[in-house]
Formats: sequence, C-alpha cells, structure tokens
Amino acid sequence: MANEYKLLTPGPLTTTRTVKEEMLFDHCTWDEDYQQITQKIRRQLLELAHVNADDYTVVLMQGSGTFGVESVLTSVIGKDEKVLLCTNGAYGDRQAKICDHAGIAYTQYAEPYDRIPDAAKVEEYLAADPTITHVSMIHSETTSGLLNDIQAVAAVAKKHGCTFMVDAMSSFGGVDIPVADWGIDFLVSSANKCIQGVPGFSFIICNEAKLEASKGKARSLSLDLWDQWNTLEKANGKWRYTSPTHVVLAFSKALDEMFAEGGIPARSARYTLNNHLLIARMKALGFRVFLKDHQGPIITTFLYPEGTKFDFHDMYEFIKERGYAIYPGKLTNEDTFRLGNIGEIYTDDIEKVTELLALYMGERGLLQAATGSVSVPEAIAAMDKAGEPIKATAPANVKLTA
Repeated sequence: MANEYKLLTPGPLTTTRTVKEEMLFDHCTWDEDYQQITQKIRRQLLELAHVNADDYTVVLMQGSGTFGVESVLTSVIGKDEKVLLCTNGAYGDRQAKICDHAGIAYTQYAEPYDRIPDAAKVEEYLAADPTITHVSMIHSETTSGLLNDIQAVAAVAKKHGCTFMVDAMSSFGGVDIPVADWGIDFLVSSANKCIQGVPGFSFIICNEAKLEASKGKARSLSLDLWDQWNTLEKANGKWRYTSPTHVVLAFSKALDEMFAEGGIPARSARYTLNNHLLIARMKALGFRVFLKDHQGPIITTFLYPEGTKFDFHDMYEFIKERGYAIYPGKLTNEDTFRLGNIGEIYTDDIEKVTELLALYMGERGLLQAATGSVSVPEAIAAMDKAGEPIKATAPANVKLTA
C-alpha cells in the first residue's frame, strides 16, 4: 500500500513502508518480548543523546509531544519552585499555558518570533530573581523554523544552579545534541519526528539524580514522570498504563533504520542538504525566507513573493493532488507558508515539490510577478541552476533519492 502523498511537515512525517509494516503485529503489554523492545528503545535513545546510563535514563510517556512537555513541567517543578520560560514562538507560549493551568510559578522571557533568546538576558533574569530554580526553552521552534542556542543558555542555567529543560521535539535525532556535555537535565522529544516513527508517545531523556529529586512533586497522576520511570525500572520495561504497542514497535524499527542510515550524522546531513536545496530553489522562484538568522534544518517559513497574492488552500490542494502536503504559516502578521524537509524525504522530493509550485504559479498567473517570466520551463531551469551547487556538496554517504 503506497502513500497517496508525502508530508513536507515537521511531524507527523513520511515514514518508510517497513516502519508501517511493524504495526501489522499485535503485542500484549505484559509480554516479556514486548517489554524488551521498550528496554531496547531506552538504551538506543541514551546512545543517541551521548549520555551514560549511570547518570541518565529514558522515560517513555503515552501521548503526543505536548504530553511529554507537560509531564516534565508538572512533575519536576515543585510548589515552592519557579521556572524561567525562554520563548520565541507558539510552542514556548504553550509552555506558559501549561504552567497557568497547573499553577506553576514562572517568569516568561519572550523574544519576537524571528529572534533567539539571548543567554546574556537569561543571565540578567537569573541574577535579578534568585527564586528561579528551573529554566526551560525550545530548541527547534517550528513556528518559524528557527533553531535556538540551547548550549549557551544551558551554561548560564548551570552557573546559577538551575535545572535546565529542553523541548527538542522536532530536532532530536536530526540535530546532534550532546545532552550531558551541554548540561541538559531533561530533554523531551516525540516518536513521530526525526527518528521517523509514528505518533503515539513522547520520550524524556532525564538526569537520573534530578529525576529522583522530583519524587512527590507531580501535579498529575497519569503524567507523573517519576512514577512512570519507577515502573519502567522495577517492572523491566512495563509501562504504568496501557502503552501504544503498535507505535512502540514502529519506533523500534525506525531506530534500527536510523542507525543503519548512519545515525544522527547521516540523518542530519540529509536534512540539512534538503533544507539548503529547498531554500536555494525557492529563492530562484521568488520566495524569501522569513528568518534572517538562525534558520534551522527542520522546517522553513517562506514569505509570498512581492506583488503576488496566494490562496493557500488552493495552493495546498493543487500540490496535495500531485503528491505532497505542505504546511500553512503560523505567523499572524505576515503572509507565509511553511515547508518541512524531515522524514523519508530526499532531494528528488524537494525538486518535485518546487516544480509543482512553479507549475501552480504558472497556471494561476503568479509566475511573472515572482520571477519576471511566464515560462514554467524557464523557472524550473533557474531552480535547477540554483540547486546544483548545493547538491554538489552532498556527502558521499547521503542518499539523494529514496
């Protein structure tokens, strides 16, 4: 069974047929074979995070990535503690909503959506307020596609003795993150992002001493991070409550495929190549990127070319009918849309979707205003020319086609 279209989104994303096929088998949650799969996943995630099992552990949590983030915030920050939220997008703002609902004390340091939180400003916040005990931020903010400097902020948090938490939802596995070396205490990601599994659970890479210290702080029963970990440990891979068995099997296969591809270095190189090629080809077609700095390799926000007006729904349906799903913009003050390039996506997919966009613009009378020409073949030739130097930089071990 073939996909009707590929997803150019930040997750859920396009998965391999072999990952999907793993979900054809049923497992009992009490089965020892299934519990060993859970334990294998936990070990492999520690390896990807460059951490030692003596100091770090992995907790798997049912639900979407937001469930994992809420689990950490509501389990690790005590009633007499306070978190500094460093935000510059919708997902940082969502952490503030979680804190509001749970009654967690917080201060929000918010930057505009096109700027990263500054470690020097974080230093000012922490120096001015010694009641702050935790610092939290997003790594890859998919609102804009921006990649934040978590390493610099982590150093400041450690200097002030704060616990440092990172939402690396759409970056872990696609961007190398040496968790211990950078001083990250809790890192949250999801099954359906750069590991290329399917939605159904999140995972948290935890400093074990910090996790142990959180016992009794949880504001939720089902999202109690310490209790979830304690059960996984004592029951040798048994989840507290019903686990998403089919999703776990698919994730285990996705991890194996990731290591076979070459691990994070190879996957990061493929994603980065996709991203650079996409930006070069879109620029030749008249599209500017929203971000001027700190563009990440996961998803890119594009502005409509000057002098043109797009109907996003019309464009979306045109491209979807021809094999690809794209993403709407998430900014309120700009006309934008977004293209992701993670998942089972290669340079030939980037070329195909940009050719479809050129074809759409030609059929809707938008091409001349964007490129100065009404010729679709000329527009495609210009994109090919812009993309060739990018493809020439591809490492020898990075595949260009599926």
